[in-house]
Amino acid sequence: MIRNVRFLRWAVGKSFTSGKSTTTVAPSSQWNAGIIAQPSNGIATCNIKPLSAMSSGMSAKHAAGFSIASRQIHTKGERELVEFLAEEIVAEKKASPSATIPTSLNGFAITCNKADVELTKSSEREKITISFNVNHTVDMEGEEAEATENKPEFSAMKSRPQFEVDIVRGGTTLSFTCSYLPGEAQEGEYNDVFSIDEVTIYQGEWSDKVYAVAGDVLDGYLYDLLMNFLEEKGVSNEFAEKMSDFASAYEHAKYVELLEAISKFTVEKK
Repeated sequence: MIRNVRFLRWAVGKSFTSGKSTTTVAPSSQWNAGIIAQPSNGIATCNIKPLSAMSSGMSAKHAAGFSIASRQIHTKGERELVEFLAEEIVAEKKASPSATIPTSLNGFAITCNKADVELTKSSEREKITISFNVNHTVDMEGEEAEATENKPEFSAMKSRPQFEVDIVRGGTTLSFTCSYLPGEAQEGEYNDVFSIDEVTIYQGEWSDKVYAVAGDVLDGYLYDLLMNFLEEKGVSNEFAEKMSDFASAYEHAKYVELLEAISKFTVEKK
């Protein structure tokens, strides 16, 4: 298990009990981050040992290994960053909401390209495409919980991206821009999970010259009919909840990839 150097500094002079034995960290003890290894996956690991143990029990081979690792990580800041990332990556993988990323959702095929996600479903009459980007889409689920020193509380992180729904028939596209609504529906009430921000229709390719109308200025009855229209096409409140769950899992996977890339960048040879 990797331990943070700052914890070891705090632990000096304190006693710790494990089973029937008690260990006291001597004030004179000096600690070093030890040997940092870079395996094939690029994720650095670090074993923290006291310098006294390293000097007395470390072979010449291990000493050489430590010297090389020390040269690869040039600064104290880099060393602390590598140590933290190693722990953070393990913790984030354990907290992953899904072991695998699905390739379909309610009949829509899912295609991912970096931060971009596209869901498509086709029939003889039309093609429906839902697209969104997971960057900057994560927030705390529900209202922020109050946390105290004695009783910290944590809320799940949810991705709720703005998304586009394009329904294409021939050369004409009816397009909706939609956003998730804040808060959660109360039991016994019917509340929409998402809203229509904008509606437009155009021939061929979209451009800035195409007219669009904001959802909040639409006639109320027309707005309800358009929401019913989307539901008939498979974009219902239930579907939107499932899509948010997918986006949360995918965004979390990309976050772990980012941490791994930073770790690899920090320890790789210059």
